[in-house]
Amino acid sequence: MHYFVFMGIASNDKINRTTLRDVAQLAGVSEISVSRVMRNAPNISDALRQKVISAANTLSYTPNRVAGALRNQSSNLVAVVLPSMSNEVFSAVLDGAETVLAKHGLNAVLGLSNYSRERELQVVRELLSWSPSGIILTGLHHDACIEGMIRQQGIPIVQIMDIEGNPLDSAVGISHTKAAEAAADHLYDRGFRKIGYIGAWREQPDRSRARRLSFASRLDTLGIPLVAAKIAEERSSALVGSAATADLCSEHPEIDAIFYANDDLALGGLFHAMSEGLRIPEDMGFLGFNGIEIGKATPTPLSSIETPRYEMGVRAAELLLNSEGKNLVVDLNFKVFQGGTT
Repeated sequence: MHYFVFMGIASNDKINRTTLRDVAQLAGVSEISVSRVMRNAPNISDALRQKVISAANTLSYTPNRVAGALRNQSSNLVAVVLPSMSNEVFSAVLDGAETVLAKHGLNAVLGLSNYSRERELQVVRELLSWSPSGIILTGLHHDACIEGMIRQQGIPIVQIMDIEGNPLDSAVGISHTKAAEAAADHLYDRGFRKIGYIGAWREQPDRSRARRLSFASRLDTLGIPLVAAKIAEERSSALVGSAATADLCSEHPEIDAIFYANDDLALGGLFHAMSEGLRIPEDMGFLGFNGIEIGKATPTPLSSIETPRYEMGVRAAELLLNSEGKNLVVDLNFKVFQGGTT
């Protein structure tokens, strides 16, 4: 086993970790009160809970649930924080990371943020309380408290999916700007001129919003402005994609192609078009994002921007294991999958 490789950050690189006593003093309450709030004990007033959580966030505090002699040591756990597991996009990332970690006697422990910054903060605090040896986060934009908590523990961090921004340490992903521009160029080259866009999750992921804006900007450059965009409130699914496609096409019957935030939505749009008897791609073109396997197994394979999610998980875990791999940004690139829908 190679635990020693993974723990690459020397102990003298760590700063003093905030204690429960520090939080109690800042909040002006007892240590017992802080402990009860952090354990989600019953019969705690909202005022007390808010006071303690505010102090904990200010100090980037995490509880320490590792007892006794292990209190100041890292475990063989690696925290992996993903937005969702409702489709195969992030399960592929987790599979890739787990493949590498398992070879080194390490275990991935998963937390889901549901694209909520508040939920992500709660999840990261809980995972860090078990003193993991490292952490993988999704995206580049997080609450400042999260960075403080991780810095206090002195553990490696790798951020995935995005590379355009300022990572806390190392990052592995793709350029969403270039991917969006490639999507616009592809649709233009295939002869589409009246193009729409569909997203979901209230467009909470920064990378999804950036991708839409870059897509629209590239269409403007090509002289064919985006006709319309529809962002669903619900989480992404084929059902949401189908309903959003029906609405968008009803409101803008001139649209001849749609770019989707992901393949789940695009497959829903494709199924709607099939049920309406549309010829694909003659009457309507469909372009997804991520290139998941089910999109290639449909009777008419879904055209998509294919992203290397499994490799992303592999490379993220490898960077965590490599004590020399600090401050690296790894661009895994993407490719346009030409299916039968464009």
